[in-house]
Amino acid sequence: MAKPLFKARNLTKHFDITQGFLQKLRGEEKQKVKAVDGIDFDIYWKQNFSAVGESGCGKTTVGKLMMRLLDPTDGRMYMKGKDITELSNKQQIKAYRRQTQMIYQDPFSALDPRHRIRTILEEPLMIHGIGDSRDERDDMIYEAMEEVRLTPPEKFLRRYPHMLSGGQKQRISLARAMILNPDFIVADEPVSMLDVSVRAEVLNLMKDLIDKEDITYFYITHDISTTRFFTDYIGVMYLGDMVEKGKVGDVLDNPSHPYTQALLVAVPEPDPERGRGVKKVPIKGEIPSAVNIPKGCRFHPRCPHSKKICRNKKPVGKEVGKEHIAKCHFAGEIEFDLEVAK
Repeated sequence: MAKPLFKARNLTKHFDITQGFLQKLRGEEKQKVKAVDGIDFDIYWKQNFSAVGESGCGKTTVGKLMMRLLDPTDGRMYMKGKDITELSNKQQIKAYRRQTQMIYQDPFSALDPRHRIRTILEEPLMIHGIGDSRDERDDMIYEAMEEVRLTPPEKFLRRYPHMLSGGQKQRISLARAMILNPDFIVADEPVSMLDVSVRAEVLNLMKDLIDKEDITYFYITHDISTTRFFTDYIGVMYLGDMVEKGKVGDVLDNPSHPYTQALLVAVPEPDPERGRGVKKVPIKGEIPSAVNIPKGCRFHPRCPHSKKICRNKKPVGKEVGKEHIAKCHFAGEIEFDLEVAK
C-alpha cells in the first residue's frame, strides 16, 4: 500500500483561557478550549481529503496546525515521512511552507488592498528567492495567471484587489499558492464566500490542477454536498474529534455515526416534491462548549440513539468497512435510509 503524503497521529490543540484576577487569587485551575482533541488521519498523494462539520468543530484549527501556523499541544505530524511537528528553525519552516500552501476562506481580506496583483504574485517568489531576474519572475507570474484562467494576464496585473470580483480574487489566491509549485494545499472553505454561479468554476479549476500540477488538497468545508465531487476521503469532525472517516463514497452512502447522518439530512433538497415527508434525524439542543466536553461520547447529549454506555464510556474507532471508521458504540447497527432522508 502507498505511504501517506501527510500523516497525523493524536493531533491535539488546546488553548488556555485567560484567567481573571479573582480566579488567579483563588488558585483556580486554568480552563482550556479543546479545539482539536487527539485525531488521526492519513492523506495520500493526489487523493484529496475533506474535513467537514459545523462551525467551531475544529477543522480550521487542523488546517493551521498542518501549515505550522499553530504549534500542536500534543501529537505528531509527518509530511513525506518527515516529522514536521518539531520544526522550530525559521529556515526549516520556510522550506516546509514552500511545499505546503494555504488558500483562505475570505478572498476579500486575503489579498493586500495596497498592492497591485503583480506585486502580490511576485511576493512569494521574492521571499523564497525564486527567479534570478524580474523577467524570469514575470514569466512565472504569467504562467500562474494562465493556469487559473485569468487571461490575458496583462489585463489584471496592474489592478488592485478591489477592482476584481470575488471569483477573480480567489483565483489570484490560488495562483499565489500555485506559483511556488507546492505538493500540498490546505484549502479553507475556498468557495463559501463566492456566488453560487462561480463556485463550480473555482472547484473545477482546482480539480483540474490535481493531475496537471500533481497537487493534493486538504479541503475544509461545512458544505458536505461538495465533498463527493471534489475529494476522495472525508473526515467528519465534531467538538474537536474526527468521529467518522473513510472513502467519501463509503461515508456518504453508508453513514455510520449519528452526527454524519444528521449532516446528510441537513443538506437542502432542491426538489420540493422530494422534500415532502422528509425523515429528520432529531438532533437535540446546542453544541456543547469545547471547554467542558461531555463525558463518554461527546455527541451523546444530542444523539437520538444515546444509551447509558454512551454517557459513561468514550467510544473508540470501530471499523465498519474497508478504511471506514466511526467512533460510535453502535456504528454499523443504526439504520439510515438515504432515500427516505433525501
